[in-house]
Amino acid sequence: MSSKMLNGRSVVKGKVEAEALVTAEPLSFMGSVNPKTGYVIERGHELEGQCLKGRILVFPTAKGSTGGSYMLYDVVKNGVGPTGIINIEADPVVVIGAIVAKLPAVDQVDISQIKTGDRLVLDADAGTVEVVD
Repeated sequence: MSSKMLNGRSVVKGKVEAEALVTAEPLSFMGSVNPKTGYVIERGHELEGQCLKGRILVFPTAKGSTGGSYMLYDVVKNGVGPTGIINIEADPVVVIGAIVAKLPAVDQVDISQIKTGDRLVLDADAGTVEVVD
C-alpha cells in the first residue's frame, strides 16, 4: 500500500479517515444540500445526487449565503454530513459552520491530487492530507 502526503493549513482541528467526495465546483450549503438527507440537490452541480454522509468533502471554496454556516452545522447535527472538509481556499461561511459542528477542516491544499473514492487521512491538527492508495 502506498500513499502521498499533501500539505495545507489547519482551519479547524481534528483528525478523521474516510472516503473522499470531490468536486471542482464551489458549493453552497444553503439551498444546495438537503440538511435532512445530506444529498446535494443543486440542479446541474457536479455532485447533484451525491450524499455527503461519512465522506470527506473536497471542494475549492464555498459560494452563496451566510446561512450556509448554520446549514453545514445542521447537516452534521442530523448525522448526514461530511466528516471533514478540504478546500483550496476556506470561506468564512464554511469555517464558522465547521467550527460550530466540530468538523476537521484544512485549506491551501492542491485538491487536483485527490479524486472521489480515494481513502483519505485528514489530520487538521498538522494541516496534512494523506491520500492512501
